[in-house]
Amino acid sequence: MSDASVHDVLILGSGPAGLTAAIYTARASLSPLVLEGEPSSTGDTPGGQLMITTEVENFPGFPQGIMGPELMAGFRDQASRFGTDLRQEKASKVDFSERPFKVWVGDPAAADPTYLANTVIVSTGATALMLDLPNEQRLVGHGVSTCATCDGFFFRDHDIAVVGGGDSAIEEANFLTKFAKTVTVIHRRDELRASKIMQERAMANPKIKFQWNSQVTDVLGEHTVEKVLLEDTITGEASELAVTGLFVAIGHRPNTSLFEGQLAMNDNGYLITDGDSGRTNVEGIFACGDVQDETYRQAITAAGSGCAAALDAERWLEANVHN
Repeated sequence: MSDASVHDVLILGSGPAGLTAAIYTARASLSPLVLEGEPSSTGDTPGGQLMITTEVENFPGFPQGIMGPELMAGFRDQASRFGTDLRQEKASKVDFSERPFKVWVGDPAAADPTYLANTVIVSTGATALMLDLPNEQRLVGHGVSTCATCDGFFFRDHDIAVVGGGDSAIEEANFLTKFAKTVTVIHRRDELRASKIMQERAMANPKIKFQWNSQVTDVLGEHTVEKVLLEDTITGEASELAVTGLFVAIGHRPNTSLFEGQLAMNDNGYLITDGDSGRTNVEGIFACGDVQDETYRQAITAAGSGCAAALDAERWLEANVHN
C-alpha cells in the first residue's frame, strides 16, 4: 500500500548511524520516517550489529558497560521521543533518479512506490562475513566475534584464535595480544596475504602463533567457545584447537546492493561520500555509518556520521525545499 505523503526525511536502517540521524532530524522538526529493516540473521536487521553484541564497554557515557541490545533500545526510545516514525520494514527497491525519491517495500515490481521523500539518509550498514559453521551463530557474543576492538578486552589472559590472512586479520591478531595469553592465526594457505610490514610485525610478536593450511570446520562449546575443529587443507586431517575465543576476520560486505547503478561506490561496494560530509553523488541523498565507512566500523563513529548526515540533510532541505 502506498503512502501518498512526501516525507522530508526517510532513513533506511536503524543502527547507531540511522537512529542518531533520526534523533537530529526529529529535533529539527523534520518528522523523519525510519525503515528499521526486518528481523534477519544477516543484512540490515533492526538495531544493526549491536543487537547481536553482548557487553559494550567502549561507548562513551557507560563506565560500567552496557549490553548491545539495551544500548540500541535507548537510541530507539530517544528517536521516538522526538517524534520519529519507526517502522519494521525493509526497502526492496529505490529510485533516486528524480525528486521526490521513491522507495518500495514488499513487491519491487509494484507500479507505485510505498514511500516518497525529499531526502533519503542511507544507513543500511555492513555485514561481517562469517564462516557458516554449524554452531557459529549460536556462539556469536559468547566467544565468537567479528570485532577485536569491541571485544578484545573480554579475553584477557585467554588463548584465542583469529581466522584470516589479510591485513584486517593480522591487525586484529596484533591488537588482541594486548589482552590474550596467545593468539593463533588460522589460515587456509601457508603464507599470509597481509602487507609485508603487517606480516613482519606479527611474526615478531611472541604471543602470535600460526596454524597454516587449516580451515575451521566448527566451533564448539555448550555456553561459550571451548575449542575449534580444524581440517588440514592439504591432507584433510582433522584436529582440535583449545581456545575460548574465535575472531572471524575475513572481511565485511556493505549492504549496498539496493543502490547499485544509482549511488557511487568504491571497488568494495562502500558508498562514496564527499569528504567529511554525508553527501553522496546524488543531490538530496546522504549516507552514514558502516555503509560508507570501510575503515573504523565502530558504533561511536557511526553515530557521529549519522549526526553529520542529519545536519547535511537539514541544510539541504532549507536550501532546496523549504526556501
